[in-house]
Amino acid sequence: MFIKKLVLKNYRSYQNKTFDFDKNLNILVGKNAQGKTNVIEAIFYAIIGKSFKTSKEKEVVNWNSEKAYIKAEFEKKYRDVDIELFFDINHKKAVKIDGLPIKKIGELMGCANAVFFSPDELKLVKESPEERRRFMNIDISQTNKRYFYLIGRYEKVLANRNKLLKSSKDMEVVKETIDIWDRALSDLAEKIAIERKKFIEELAPYAKLAHQYISSGKEDIEIKYCSSFDDDYANKMMKALQKNLEKDFKLGYTTVGVHRDDLDIYLNGVEVKNFGSQGQQRTVALSMKLAELEIIKNRVGEYPILLLDDVFSELDKDRRKKLLNFTSKSQTIITCTEIDDNINANIIKIVKD
Repeated sequence: MFIKKLVLKNYRSYQNKTFDFDKNLNILVGKNAQGKTNVIEAIFYAIIGKSFKTSKEKEVVNWNSEKAYIKAEFEKKYRDVDIELFFDINHKKAVKIDGLPIKKIGELMGCANAVFFSPDELKLVKESPEERRRFMNIDISQTNKRYFYLIGRYEKVLANRNKLLKSSKDMEVVKETIDIWDRALSDLAEKIAIERKKFIEELAPYAKLAHQYISSGKEDIEIKYCSSFDDDYANKMMKALQKNLEKDFKLGYTTVGVHRDDLDIYLNGVEVKNFGSQGQQRTVALSMKLAELEIIKNRVGEYPILLLDDVFSELDKDRRKKLLNFTSKSQTIITCTEIDDNINANIIKIVKD
């Protein structure tokens, strides 16, 4: 699949701009603060329904307007898809697929697929488990709408359980109804954990191959899903919730479940989060992202769009070349401040309006 055209109206720095893309390599070139990342963000928005830059949707509306608009035209193996997003500072955003409004953002999942990487994605390896859970949630949801809705339901049940824990100063009152939430939470958690484990088991060998290629075979990466419970998840979680009730009651939140799960990532047998150099952490994060290309290809039958924001500045010449070779299978859109003259690509020069 690939994006053919992107139309932006009053979106961040763009008042009215249309971008035409080649189905292979596209490079957005321009000085810093010219709006290159805004283009990548708009494509990501059209595919995921969310920004990787902000949770406040009003921020994408140009400062001199009250409304903004994105239209992305995608060509897929079996059909074309047009996605439109309408932003209004006074209302929630609206989304249309092929001209028809959708009621739930979950309907957008799988209409098109993308993998995004920028230097900020270093937090996937370096920072809190929340970043690694977010990585799994976004990627699995792109090819599995059921998972997307499972996560949404789990978060609602978790919020209700936490609300109950805070609602009374008497634990006996909490005990009267908390079993309802415990059972619902445990059942949902088991389904989510099964999908995550399956995803990581599929991703790990591809990440290993990508990392060996980029690092010239000098380093070996190992990724494992670190689950709260190895098997019989629902029953074990139910028992853990009951056992930890007094602790949860005192803290006011739930301390066990898939919302606490993580990934273990090792490089040559050493935990990369705490002991890897920044360069190693960056290459590991990139390898995990490149592995997503193969996962999505396996699951939907075609490669996703690869969005790379300012990655050249973080890689030496040899690794840049290897990255470009590795990404030749999919449509790739890269932002950078300068490029080598001999790169064969659709060059789009970005100058601030």
